[in-house]
Amino acid sequence: MNEKPLNSLQQSLKTTFGFEQFRQGQAKTIEQLLAGHSTLSIFPTGSGKSLCYQLTALHLPYLTLVVSPLLALMKDQLAFLASKGIAAASIDSTLKGNQAQEVMAGVRSGNIKILMVSVERFKNERFRQFIQSVAVSMLVVDEAHCISEWGHNFRPDYLKLPSYSQALNIPLTLLLTATATKKVKLDMAEKFAINEHHIVQTGFYRSNLDLAVVPVASVDKNAYLAEQIKQQPHLREGSGIVYVTLQHSAEQVAAYLQSAGINACAYHAGFDSDRRSQIQNDFMAGNIQVIVATIAFGMGIDKSDIRFVIHYDLPKSIENYSQEIGRAGRDGQPAQCFTLANLDGLNTVENFVYGDTPEFTGIEMLLNTIKSEVITSVYGNISDSKWELQILALSNAVNIKQLPLKTLLVQLELAGVIEPMYAYFADFKIKLLKPKAEIINSFNEQRKDFLQRIFNATEFKKVWGSLNFDTLLQDKSIERNRVIAALEYLQEQQLIILETKGMTEVFKINLNELADPNLCQTLSHYFKDNEEKEIKRIATLVRFFQLDSCLTVNLARYFDDNRFDENRFDSAGESNTVPQCGHCSVCRGQVAVLEHSQAQIPWPSDEALTQGMLELAQRLKDKINQPLSLESYCRFFAGMTVPLFGRNKVKQLPGFGLCEKQRYQAIRDRVTPLFADMKYTTA
Repeated sequence: MNEKPLNSLQQSLKTTFGFEQFRQGQAKTIEQLLAGHSTLSIFPTGSGKSLCYQLTALHLPYLTLVVSPLLALMKDQLAFLASKGIAAASIDSTLKGNQAQEVMAGVRSGNIKILMVSVERFKNERFRQFIQSVAVSMLVVDEAHCISEWGHNFRPDYLKLPSYSQALNIPLTLLLTATATKKVKLDMAEKFAINEHHIVQTGFYRSNLDLAVVPVASVDKNAYLAEQIKQQPHLREGSGIVYVTLQHSAEQVAAYLQSAGINACAYHAGFDSDRRSQIQNDFMAGNIQVIVATIAFGMGIDKSDIRFVIHYDLPKSIENYSQEIGRAGRDGQPAQCFTLANLDGLNTVENFVYGDTPEFTGIEMLLNTIKSEVITSVYGNISDSKWELQILALSNAVNIKQLPLKTLLVQLELAGVIEPMYAYFADFKIKLLKPKAEIINSFNEQRKDFLQRIFNATEFKKVWGSLNFDTLLQDKSIERNRVIAALEYLQEQQLIILETKGMTEVFKINLNELADPNLCQTLSHYFKDNEEKEIKRIATLVRFFQLDSCLTVNLARYFDDNRFDENRFDSAGESNTVPQCGHCSVCRGQVAVLEHSQAQIPWPSDEALTQGMLELAQRLKDKINQPLSLESYCRFFAGMTVPLFGRNKVKQLPGFGLCEKQRYQAIRDRVTPLFADMKYTTA
């Protein structure tokens, strides 16, 4: 690739985007990309990361493919690009009818320069077949910290992006994030072979954010929160976000604020998608001033006039905290970031971590499932052994939540036990928009015969027909890819409507590695180590909130902002011998000391716990083929949900959540001797 002169890029910046000059780091990122260097760019939230790929895409010959973690983030960026006259689109679950085909046609013709997808879209065989047929100039990974196992939002499917990029022969990669420690930064770069010289980091500090940690007793939080919101000087011209941990807390706090005369609304993942979209649209339009939300809300929200972000409960980590406060003050005007802090909710935050750690017995069940379901070739060739799965059914079968199960599968890939081959839809349904004979007769003889075979293998009922691939592919001259291509073409020509479901992943199995007697223990250690790391991350957050030195400086140093290595800093970023921002609670002399503000909830008696264990064992009798583990009983008393509990309505038992106010490790310590006694008496 050839470097574009800076004045040419500035002209594009002005004529297309209407900006007079680049922000810090943007020009360097774009110049590196156009010179052919893959780049990692780390800019603070609201500092214009997206422009780096948007402008670059205009100067590249082919498609720019953007992987984004959330639909809301895609829609926001697509709206911005449309306002600038840039042809961009997404392929996602909201597309109806022929919309996906229209997008694909636009990409093939070159009319669409930027295509946005989720990482999960790569599992879709129809999408993979399409994207392999077009030239891609650049892969962009937004929120790229999701790639790193050391990051706070690790998403296992992101680990596959380097191999996807290689398979598609994409010559250029841009990784974008706002939050990365030094370890995460180097890990991301290594995974995509990005030279350390091509990491662009602009600094973390935002001078318009006022950080405050305020110790508040739980009983006083609602009143304090309402008073703080009413005192916000610019609320009439702006808006705010209140973050809580639990869904029911979002609704309760929003109701309290409404009763106090504040225009507030709850938002959480428990609402259906239409309701969430409506709430978000109303907030963006200014019809709702205050959103009380779980962390399901926020990523991709580019609202410039958010005047405050208040953490009603403790965040999950320093990384989450920095992302969430980063949504405030994107217009550069002053914004307040309060944390109403105590230690009462510490157990809730920790329990999310413990609840996502697969049990040893679950990992064991997964490995046994693979062994029992592995398929070898008709010649008994071990090298051709394969295994098929559907993630929801597998999650239920081995009692592991879907996200940790996906992480477990990735670890099996990294260990060489399984190797992804392909994925396919188990169910293809066809709705004819014209008579079958008319469709067939519109093609030449060779294609007529091919379509006739497809329709012969399709069992039509009143409206829809189900295609039986097993029957169709018995004819070895017919290839699955050709069948899918033909059906896609029929849909593009508006001759049929095609619906697909039942995503099935197929893996190649290394039986020798699968037979490793230490495999289960190794995988269990991995998750236990990760559990310990996440619990330490929470402890680091609590320590951070109680620091007696500048919060802003310490936050920047945490994210490897090297401007503070020599303890020099002031509000304009100029040298100063005192490492202080001057506008956080510590700099104002308000050092926080966090304590438990609620009276300790008394423990249930041993008799009550034993009764709860017996009731759980009875409810799940004959539902699993092995005794319940210690962890199952601990999760039951902590009120955690796992697939086994959900299927068997365990929440209805009086013992469920009996110890939910206690810390998980304390529950484990208390239940361990009772578990041992129960095993002894029932043996």
